[in-house]
Amino acid sequence: MAEVVLYHHVQGLTGGVRSFAAQLREAGHMVHTPDMFDGRTFETIEDGMAFARAEGFDALAERGVTASEGVDSAAVYAGFSFGVMPAQQLAQTRPGARGALLMCSCMPASEFGGVWPDSVPVQVHGKEGDPFFAEDREAAQSLVDSTERAELFLYPGEEHLFADSSLPAYDPEAAGLLMDRVLAFLDAL
Repeated sequence: MAEVVLYHHVQGLTGGVRSFAAQLREAGHMVHTPDMFDGRTFETIEDGMAFARAEGFDALAERGVTASEGVDSAAVYAGFSFGVMPAQQLAQTRPGARGALLMCSCMPASEFGGVWPDSVPVQVHGKEGDPFFAEDREAAQSLVDSTERAELFLYPGEEHLFADSSLPAYDPEAAGLLMDRVLAFLDAL
């Protein structure tokens, strides 16, 4: 059993993110889902981005980091898109982190102090044609090239938040494969 801190994307803590967390719980893992948006959800990525710009990306990400303070540091930090910011920061900087799951996004390791820690396994997941992930693909490949404990999984298609079952971008086949890979990752820890 792994303890997981799962951060939502820019549309908020949607039913699809909650469902993803529920699947992890059903597999025997303890999952925390901090709400960086205080209950707000948004119909579109654009609406969520407008909110995040108004609130401040860094301030919202800091809410996510702060929300992890009551969680054992030996956790796996996971995030969808916007939620990758606090997840990756904690995985890179919090002593004892057990792993990272970066979905639909990846930041350059230099954003959080330089190199990826060799002791922290990581998976990065994204769609090949996703225009949002295209901006992060170089960072994802660089991360994978920097450590033997990293894997990059690319799925066919262009949907961004393809693993959120409550959104129109949901791709059941790709989401199922992503979940299988995430569960295998957690079970191997």
